[in-house]
Amino acid sequence: MKLAVLDINGKETGRKADLSNNVFAIEPNNHAVYLDVKQYLANQRQGTHKAKERAEITGSTRKIKKQKGTGTARAGSIKSGVFRGGGRMFGPRPRSYSIKLNKNLKRLARQSAFSIKANEKSIVVLEDFNFDSPKTKNFTNILKALDLQNKKSLFVLGASNNNVYLSSRNLKGSEVVMYSELSTYKILNANQVVLLEGALEGIVTNLSK
Repeated sequence: MKLAVLDINGKETGRKADLSNNVFAIEPNNHAVYLDVKQYLANQRQGTHKAKERAEITGSTRKIKKQKGTGTARAGSIKSGVFRGGGRMFGPRPRSYSIKLNKNLKRLARQSAFSIKANEKSIVVLEDFNFDSPKTKNFTNILKALDLQNKKSLFVLGASNNNVYLSSRNLKGSEVVMYSELSTYKILNANQVVLLEGALEGIVTNLSK
């Protein structure tokens, strides 16, 4: 699979990028994609929710009325969950929502995500670029040249580039990541995936192991 390499002005450079069929042209495995996205979203949850239960409520533990003869249900403590101000019954406790997946499945999910984007013609290959200093306007100009100013975009870098990252940080619809930071969720969540030339080799190497 070959795609034209564009410059930062959105024009073709005359070069073609060869995208590996093993990564960008496989039969997508929807279940693998589902599991990897589920894991990503689950790992974003803090799991710090907590409600006070009966043993944690401040209050008297004396029996509030006699056991029998009142005509109502038995009650042992004012801290019972059936009374106003009592502890919550079976309330949430701190926990981890993380899910474990094996590497082969995660690799298959990312390959499937790239293949889905390739089928949708939502992948662009851009020549490597750099900024002299962090400036949001410079990054906005690139988005305009690629007609991405009103779309969610994911820029994938081949090497760490602080100026490019800082230039994009204020823009809500764009995200800049290293090829090693890619996730199935981020790939599918973007309307357009912009791969820099320097990232292609790293992507293929990581996903072809």
